[in-house]
Amino acid sequence: MTHTLLMLTLLVLFPLGCKAAPGPAVTDPAKVSPDYAIQGEYISEANGLQIIALGKDEFQIVQFEKGLPGAGWTRADKKTEFKAKLSDNKLTDKQHVLSIQGNEITMHSASGEKLATFKKTERKSPTLGAKPPEGAVVLYAGKDKENFKGGSLQKESSASDEQVLQTNPGGSLLSKQEFTDFTLHVEFKTPYMPESRSQGRGNSGVYLQNRYELQILDSFGLEGENNECGGFYQVSKPIVNMCLPPLQWQTYDIDFTAAKFDDKGERTSPAKVTVKHNGVVIQENLEFPKGSTAGGQKEKVGPGPLQIQDHGNPVQLRNIWVVEKTKT
Repeated sequence: MTHTLLMLTLLVLFPLGCKAAPGPAVTDPAKVSPDYAIQGEYISEANGLQIIALGKDEFQIVQFEKGLPGAGWTRADKKTEFKAKLSDNKLTDKQHVLSIQGNEITMHSASGEKLATFKKTERKSPTLGAKPPEGAVVLYAGKDKENFKGGSLQKESSASDEQVLQTNPGGSLLSKQEFTDFTLHVEFKTPYMPESRSQGRGNSGVYLQNRYELQILDSFGLEGENNECGGFYQVSKPIVNMCLPPLQWQTYDIDFTAAKFDDKGERTSPAKVTVKHNGVVIQENLEFPKGSTAGGQKEKVGPGPLQIQDHGNPVQLRNIWVVEKTKT
């Protein structure tokens, strides 16, 4: 094969600018890579640890002073980060050695000094499985998707017969009913995508009135920005990043008050929201300067539907209900 022909063949197979495709999005815990067993949250007497799988035996380690985010650590407290490689049940970089024994990790310095022992923990939202109160509008209770357009019904995993809503395949979910002022409970689970990064990792969003986007993302261990889990896109980052690891059920509990308008359609008061993520307040009395700039509808008079965005990743949802403060 000539050099020219070889180059043409390579360009067909690997076009210029083409990047390696990310790994698969796994929704079934029975199909995860071995790294998944190490990923998670760990606690010692004084500090917290989050370990994030990056694929191919690589991990991001985040150590928090005073405990885990939302359980002692705040943005005002110190945290340290480093990447480590797994070999012989040890995570190592130039300054640390983390020895893994079951659900326990012992951290040493590179010189051998013992620094701390961490035990694995699995936090669960206190509102997980919350039952809708009397008079609530139940949008999904595990039976069918008749209250939504789009999306699909999927079996949660090979070990569970529970039917859940999923954003992909099927596209974004849009509620057939519209709402004005309300409280919303929704449970979601992001897929395991260790080889993906940033916005390509479990991306979705809850659009209130289809106008204000509360991000869903696998941002476990990340900084917690306005385009990450718990943030309102381009408006407000969460008070603390309460994102749990992928394939764990999480909750949003949202109290929303719609914008008010005069007879001329001019806004007289902004939309306001308070959000609890896994039981912790992450947005408090937030006022929106405008509607979302990333899809959805523009801010206007009148009620709007709930949208759960399909951004190409199979995000699963269940137990979705609304309590209206203002009937529409």
